[in-house]
Amino acid sequence: MARADTLARAGELDRPELAYLVPFRTADGMRETELTWAELARDTDWATARLREHGLTAGQRALLTASGFEGFWGHAVIRALKDLRVTYGIAEAMGWDHRRTSVFHRELRPHAVIGLSAETLEGLSGAADIGEMFRPTRVVLARPAAVPMLRAVGVSACLFSAVGPALALECPERGGAHVNAAEWRINDREGELSIAAGEQRTSPLPETPLGIPGRVVAGRCGCGSEDPRVLFAEARQPLSSRS
Repeated sequence: MARADTLARAGELDRPELAYLVPFRTADGMRETELTWAELARDTDWATARLREHGLTAGQRALLTASGFEGFWGHAVIRALKDLRVTYGIAEAMGWDHRRTSVFHRELRPHAVIGLSAETLEGLSGAADIGEMFRPTRVVLARPAAVPMLRAVGVSACLFSAVGPALALECPERGGAHVNAAEWRINDREGELSIAAGEQRTSPLPETPLGIPGRVVAGRCGCGSEDPRVLFAEARQPLSSRS
């Protein structure tokens, strides 16, 4: 049987509603929640709209830095890039894989770099000027500890982070990282974030303290979104001295 026929037959098979068991860290240790295929599809639609706000469109190139255990949101971002017809490369977000980030950035010359971590920047700083490297990149979406490091060297970085089982993604207004209000209820209590499943989420999750310092901004953003925005407490990490 030809491969195309095999894939067509496989597509007709029933599959369980469950797509992932999502592990995430809370204030009291690790926890798991379920992620269905329908929820993943909605997460993809939301991520697609957010990336489109940053100007991503067909024919562009992107570099995604992510770890395997982050598949619960990484899958939604990858599917969003595919829906936008953006060519992408993937590097590990851990510092030991910083050379792959460097190679992809040089060879792809990406319109967007998504998911940059402080660990990757630490690794790159030993061999490159990260300001010169990323200032020409039109869209840089970085994790909370990496954003102040990038902004300090003139890179207009926006926030991009997991918040428990949810994804937070800052718009070009740079007023905090949006969280999908249709799927999640995000709050802050005594300076730390908590999350619960929203009304559209079929997988239950009661309000869960995450132990992440930050606060939530409600109200309409300058981009027009009513989604709440997360502002993380600054966790700047100094770049290592060059050898």
